[in-house]
Amino acid sequence: MKTLRTSLALLLAAVTASAFAQATSYRDIKTPPLRSFAMPQPKRIALPNGMVIFLEEDHELPLISGRALIRGGARDVAPDKAGLAGILSASWRTGGTQSQTGDQLDDFLAARAASVETGVGSDSASVSMSPLKGDLDAVFPIWLDILRNPAFRAEKIELAKTQAGAGIARRNDNPGSIAGRETTKLGYGSNSPYARQSEYATLASITRDDLVAFHQRFVHPNDIIVSFIGDFDAAAMEQRLRAAFASWPRGPQAPKAPSAFANAAKPGLYFIAKDEVTQANISMVHPGTTRDNPDYPALAVLNEIFSGGFSGRLMTNLRSQKGLTYGVGGGVGANWDYPGLFRVSMATKSGSTLESLAALRAEVAKLTTAPVTEQELSLAKESILNAFVFQMDTRAKALSQRVLLEFYGYPADWYTTYPAKIEKVTAADVQRVAKKYVHPDQLAVLVVGNEADFEKPLASVGTITPIDITIPEPPQTH
Repeated sequence: MKTLRTSLALLLAAVTASAFAQATSYRDIKTPPLRSFAMPQPKRIALPNGMVIFLEEDHELPLISGRALIRGGARDVAPDKAGLAGILSASWRTGGTQSQTGDQLDDFLAARAASVETGVGSDSASVSMSPLKGDLDAVFPIWLDILRNPAFRAEKIELAKTQAGAGIARRNDNPGSIAGRETTKLGYGSNSPYARQSEYATLASITRDDLVAFHQRFVHPNDIIVSFIGDFDAAAMEQRLRAAFASWPRGPQAPKAPSAFANAAKPGLYFIAKDEVTQANISMVHPGTTRDNPDYPALAVLNEIFSGGFSGRLMTNLRSQKGLTYGVGGGVGANWDYPGLFRVSMATKSGSTLESLAALRAEVAKLTTAPVTEQELSLAKESILNAFVFQMDTRAKALSQRVLLEFYGYPADWYTTYPAKIEKVTAADVQRVAKKYVHPDQLAVLVVGNEADFEKPLASVGTITPIDITIPEPPQTH
């Protein structure tokens, strides 16, 4: 028996040694191709009034989640009412309905471990609910009432405005936030609906009538996508939703995405003085593109090569090799229905600001000149494909993606065909889109920091345009 055990041990050691001898690098390890997978698609229902409904059964837990996604958001608000979307988001749910105050709803929902929430973003608003299966009959009417009959009580509006005002007072505290905000203004133009910011004066001008007008303008069935997932019978849920919404008449169609660019900044060097900091924030920006661009898969691979975590060029060269930063990233931005921005940003100690600025410029320029290696291409595509499965690995995620495609008018198979498009991207494709969408000579460059601590005056690298971020005083009240 001892001899047999010894022989088996020797055999195992020989096999193990042989296996390790065959692979001296992780790149030599042979792995099988990724298996294809297909998530179940939610049931799609189109009502005659234009509302679209998606239903996905998931009986793993006795929970139900529902959401009404509404076309219309901050980008549709007039400039002199900037901040209205935030006030609406905060006071829609808390303001309650015509029959119950928000505080009464809080008590009712908390006793059932349920929630009904509202939110308003750049291009959409939402009203969501999440009850236990057994509480659906009690919570569904509240969700429906909040969606269609919000009260917008004055005290909740005033509370939201006070909180928003406190946010304005603090908006220049964080240099990274300043850099992000002001870079967006440079890229789109400060008058763009995608870069606009609220001020004390615009907050003061917002009234309850403005919130009511927004609700009346956008909350119509033909501008809403309703989705439900959870422990329910799809046929019964469809019947419930048809009963709730089928008689709701159509309203005006929500406007298309407004033009993104409004007097965007000219290429050049911009500076914001922030004297109390010990590091500089550097950002570079110019216009990007949209996701329906046929070049989007190649741009995704380009971005991964450029800024794909620690394996990307930016982190490898500026952090690992030169030690200039803890964090750097960027790439060609692409939004769903309006152009994104090409944007790169980093933070560095004040004493290496100009060195970092030059190094970051060089990396951007190299995107358009340095050939993409097969190793870079392979690693980038592998990283994208390996991560892709986690965008649709649950029924809830698959439902969210399907709603997103419906909302922006993209093909229903956009996500399922995406991996094949990534696999087809070649090094020549990446080089072509880099030259087409990355323009080193068109960058608006922003530096936020304490120039007294820079290694050289910032003017030594170009003409400076200062940016004033002083917060205007609140309007006088009488």
